[in-house]
Amino acid sequence: MNWHDKVILLTGGTGSFGKKFTEIALNELHPRKLIIYSRDELKQFEMQQRFNDSRLRFFIGDVRDVERLRRAMDGVDIVVHAAALKQVPSCEYNPIEAIKTNVHGAENIINAALDTGVHKVLALSTDKAVNPVNLYGATKLVAEKLFVQANSYRGTGPTRFSCVRYGNVVGSRGSVVPLFLSQRQNGKVTVTDPRMTRFWITLEQGVRFVVRCIEYMHGGEIFVPKIPSMNIMDLVKAVAPTCEVKYIGIRPGEKIHEILISEDEARHTLELEDAFVIQPLHSWWQDSNWSNGKPLPDGFRYSSDTNTWWLSVEELQSILKEMV
Repeated sequence: MNWHDKVILLTGGTGSFGKKFTEIALNELHPRKLIIYSRDELKQFEMQQRFNDSRLRFFIGDVRDVERLRRAMDGVDIVVHAAALKQVPSCEYNPIEAIKTNVHGAENIINAALDTGVHKVLALSTDKAVNPVNLYGATKLVAEKLFVQANSYRGTGPTRFSCVRYGNVVGSRGSVVPLFLSQRQNGKVTVTDPRMTRFWITLEQGVRFVVRCIEYMHGGEIFVPKIPSMNIMDLVKAVAPTCEVKYIGIRPGEKIHEILISEDEARHTLELEDAFVIQPLHSWWQDSNWSNGKPLPDGFRYSSDTNTWWLSVEELQSILKEMV
């Protein structure tokens, strides 16, 4: 795929993912234009000063506003949808706001992309969308369903929709790593439950996986990367080994372990060398689209506690050094 003549629109473009995507896109993909679509004018100004690139455009807008999205998508080839309300406690306390952004916002992205003839739309999802126990996960599950089924609305148009689903991003805003880094200054870190495990991915790995999925998507897939797990106590050893640990109990809407592919999804999932492709169960899907993938065994479940790939304390420390 030739990125040089493409116009990309990135929703939620001033967030952690957006900044890393912008860096890699400008330095390596060299698109004709990259549009940053978000609500915060200050963050846009700061990002503009940081990159100072004539290929960048900045649109103030909310994914809740379908008319603004249509205007922003005029002439756009690729949309990367990263905008969302992501904090579990915040979504639990503000459920209607979460639905407006994560569900109605997804619907608006779909309608605007169909109306303007965007070629490819890739939405970012989360492991919390699998068997969700909190509202954030539930809204992302609905968003996934909307994006997959949106392919049946395209008719003879060019628009294709797919999703990427992965786990916690090391060092992203609101993640546990910055929290531990802040808490260790006081000599004490808070842990919800010592049994807790999570999938981990770096920002750069997440962006590069998204880029690959855009290049290979047919429309309708949910892409899941093969990524490592880590126990929360190993994370404490890596970030704050000398600190006292205070156990505070599981927060509302939180799981002990996360799942990236459920047993039910595994029945229509194909395994690639470094990823999985969850295929849609719809009449418009062509089985030959991923003929190079192999089916998963019966009873397969991709869970953070039964994962065969684990990050060691030393590996995480190495990752954190690269981030500094």
